[in-house]
This record gives sequence, structure tokens and C-alpha cells, in this order.
Amino acid sequence: MARIPDAFIDELLARTDIVEVIQARVPLKRQGREYSARCPFHDERSPSFTVSPTKQFYHCFGCGAHGTAISFLMNYDRLEFLDAVDELARQAGMEVPREARQRAANPESQGLYEVLDQACRYFQRQLAGSDRARGYLDDRGVGEAVRAQFSVGYAPEGFSALKDALGTDPRQLQLLDRAGLLSKNDRGHVYDKFRDRVMFPIHDRRGRVIAFGGRVLGKDDGPKYLNSPETPLFHKGRELYGLWQVRQANRTLARLVVVEGYMDVIALFEHGVTQAVATLGTATTPDHAELLFRNAPDVYFCFDGDRAGRAAAWKAVESVLPRMRDGRQAFFLFLPEGEDPDTIVRKEGAAGFDARLREATPLSQFLFDSLGAEVDLRTLEGKGRLAERAKPLLAQIPDGAFADLMRQRLVELTGVGARNSTPATHVPVQRASHSSGRGSAAPKRSLVRSAIALLLQKPALALDLQPPYGFAALRQPGVDLLAGIIELVRERPGIATGSVLEHVGDTDHAAALQKLASQPMPGDEALWHEEFLDAMAQLERQVLQQRVDELQAKQRDGGLDMRDKEEMRALLGSLAR
Repeated sequence: MARIPDAFIDELLARTDIVEVIQARVPLKRQGREYSARCPFHDERSPSFTVSPTKQFYHCFGCGAHGTAISFLMNYDRLEFLDAVDELARQAGMEVPREARQRAANPESQGLYEVLDQACRYFQRQLAGSDRARGYLDDRGVGEAVRAQFSVGYAPEGFSALKDALGTDPRQLQLLDRAGLLSKNDRGHVYDKFRDRVMFPIHDRRGRVIAFGGRVLGKDDGPKYLNSPETPLFHKGRELYGLWQVRQANRTLARLVVVEGYMDVIALFEHGVTQAVATLGTATTPDHAELLFRNAPDVYFCFDGDRAGRAAAWKAVESVLPRMRDGRQAFFLFLPEGEDPDTIVRKEGAAGFDARLREATPLSQFLFDSLGAEVDLRTLEGKGRLAERAKPLLAQIPDGAFADLMRQRLVELTGVGARNSTPATHVPVQRASHSSGRGSAAPKRSLVRSAIALLLQKPALALDLQPPYGFAALRQPGVDLLAGIIELVRERPGIATGSVLEHVGDTDHAAALQKLASQPMPGDEALWHEEFLDAMAQLERQVLQQRVDELQAKQRDGGLDMRDKEEMRALLGSLAR
């Protein structure tokens, strides 16, 4: 990972309006000094997601998601760190330091991206000149706008059209081969992998071409659909066709529809269903499932209703279950025999397809129906068989309401898992403290905690302090953290709250600091300044008192020498002022 200077990151975040960045993706509502919304990272009914323009960070009180504008883009747009920095720098009119860019850039990867982009543009030019390929798309109802949206192209007939056009030197030939665009026969002859096929570029989450899928037009010994092989840029088990276009077409996503093929995605887009993606010739993998839920809380799997389609649905269940945190939902839509999303949406339109989605089978029902097939629940043996099938699957579901309800459903069907309980089992006992016959006193306010809380409201307060810091000698929890934050701010004077929190993100203090920073602080900056200086002055006095206590203990143990006595008098005089 390239090391981008902290000063650059601080300046970038200072120039970035985090509200503007998040507002472009999530509708925000102003509430006093801050903004709120329903969290984009988990499903919720009431807003618990807050964005602070002054602190330049976001925080969700529901799921704990937090960070700066950089981390928001990384989590929401699924960008790598450098990609997120690049995106914000472009918006702010800043140039990422050349050294960082060069160190981050992988020359081979850059070459592969370039040659794949060249191939994409070459295929598009070929489509413009092929009546046959355009006729196929016309017959399938794919208009010019959607063709452009998905960068659809055509690989011409012949064994070396692409190789002759782009393989202008040995390096280019090597890149074409590494990108999965060339094949080699047993005699060592190199030729184009894709020939006489309508070409569907596969984009990554930044919109870069990383692979292709091709649909054959003529009679060919090869498969109807052909995908790029695995390459350094392309791993089919981690990518979803159409996700880039879905993200561009929808500011927010309530759902994703998973279909089987390129043309299904394109046909749905053509008819206004712009939430469709496809796995790339493989079953739904755990990586697919995680990617789906990171982008939308509701996922609909649309398969053929035949045996193969239900087998594919079960593979999806196995990948989805461990990721079914509360708020996520999965559904299964099985189409009539001989139909696919392409034919359905052309016959019934977007409204008809949406109506079918509303009737989709919930994951819970599909799971128990599948496990209960050919099981006689009228017998104890049948109930036992269902329970034994279900328990290892239910154990994969993350703890939460959904997991509890699924276990409850298993109990309803089989009786397995039910247990007797007494009221005492579930009623917590609250014991009152009666020491000295009085209630316990309220905890003493921590000046260290107060000072840290004020610094998180306005880090620049630390600039009023000059080293050495007398309070650092105080033996209290949090003193080292307070000193570290002050030193961080003095080293990086423009640092915002969000960056401070990012700096301590991997420490044991992170959760506590997030909580402190998220709490509103009464008053204004002038009051915070006064309270901070007062807190630091009191901490300095506590250091003096700490030393007095040490000298008094020494006096009790063996007495004080002349120097100790002089120090004691000076300390007591300072404390008396």
C-alpha cells in the first residue's frame, strides 16, 4: 500500500464536504448542527446514522459504522483506499502526490486495464460496422442507449482480427494473452479467443473493463456463451455483471435482482428494471453474497423453475445464510418452464416483472420447504430428520432476531429445541447496593475524559498548549491517550475529528472515542475553549497533589530530607493559590 502523506490526507478532508459526498448517495435531513439518515449499511426504520460537517465524520448508532469521507466511499462505493482518495482529490481539484501514485500503481495491472479498454473500444467499433450483430441486438429488443450503457460490442469472424489490430508488439501480445483475449492450440498457434460473438464487457466497481463475455452468432463448435478465463484482474466468483451499471443508474438501492445471463440483465434494463445483476457462469459464491448485501438489503434470486434452477437456488442459500444479519432479506423467484427474465419482461413489462418479485418465496420458506421435501412430518422420525438437516444450517445464521425466528420455526415444525423454563430463568435480578445504608454515589467526573471529549469536538484546542505537558505525569487512565491526541494535533494542525478517529481506529480506545465524538456537546466553541483550558489547569493541579501525596507517604515511612521539605512547601503554596 502506498503511503500518502498525512498532510495531504488532512488537506483533502478539509477541502471535502462530507455532507455533499454522502448526500449524493444517501438522502440526508438536517437536524441542528448535524445531518441524519437511515443507515446505508444496515436496514433500519428510524434514522440512527449521523453526519457531522464540523467534525467531518459519520457515525451510525445502530450498527457502529463510522469514518471519514474516504472510508465512506470505501464502504459504500466499494473502493480501495487509493481509489477513494483519487475520487475525492478529483472532486477537490487536488493532485495525489506523484510518488504515492507511482508506488501504488502496478505496472502490469495498468497495462492489462489499458489493453482491455482498447479491446472494448475495438469491439464497439466492430459492432457499428456489422449489420449481422446489430440485427441480433435489434431482434432481442436492445436499443442504442442500453448498448452504449453496457458498452456492447462485436468480435468479428476470423482467427486474428483483434490480435492483428492490437498486438502491435511483443509487449502488447503478452498483455492480450494475460488479459484472457488470446488462445493457443496444441501446435502453439495463437489466435483470438472471441470470434463472431456479441461482446459484453465486464466492469469492476470503478467502471474499468476487467473481462468479457461473448454470445456466439454463427454455428460454432464452442459454447453459446463464452467468458474470459481467470486473470490477475478477473475472478468470476467475486464479480457481478452489471453491478457497475446498477450503481450508476440508482442513487440508492433497496434491492438487487440476481439473474443468470448477460441478456437477462440487459433486457431488464431496457424495460426499466435497473437493479439486475448476473453471476458469471458460476453458482452464487460467498463473495457474491457479501457483495450483494453490501449494496442492497434485499436480494432476489431469479432462476428457472426446473431442477437445475432449484439446485442453483440452493447453492445461493448456502452462501447467503452466514450473511443474513438482521435487516437483510433474500427471496427466490422461480420462472415458468421455457421462460427467463428476458422473455418475461418483454411479455409483461416492468410492472409484470415487479408483480412476480412481490410474490417471490422468502428464504425462510424456501429453506424449510426444501429440507422438508420427501419428509413425513406426521412421524417422529420425519421430524427428527428435518431437525438434523436444519440445525447445521441455522447455526450459520448470525445471532439476532432472524436467527431466533428461524430456530423458533424449526421448533414449531418439529418440536426439537423447545425447552421448559421458569420465570426466574428470564427475569434479571437487580440488586441494590446498601453499603453504609446509602445508595452508591455517582461516579466522579473524569477530567481526562472531559478534555478528550472537547478535543474531539474541536481538535484545534490542542494548539493552545505548549510542551512539555505537566499533566502527562498524572497516573490516571486515559492520560497517555490525551497526550497522544494533543501531540497528533500539534503535528497535523489542520486535522479534523474524523481523521483523529481514523488515526486511533486500530487501538483499544477506538470504540470509546467514537462514542465520545458522536455525543453532542452543549455550548459553542468559545465555551469549549474555556472548559478545555480549565480542565487542563485542573489536571496540572492534580499532578501537584499527586506529588504531595507521594511526599507525605515518604514522610510517614522514614521522613523527608531538606530538599523534600522545600519541595513540599512549594507544592502546598502552589495548591493554595
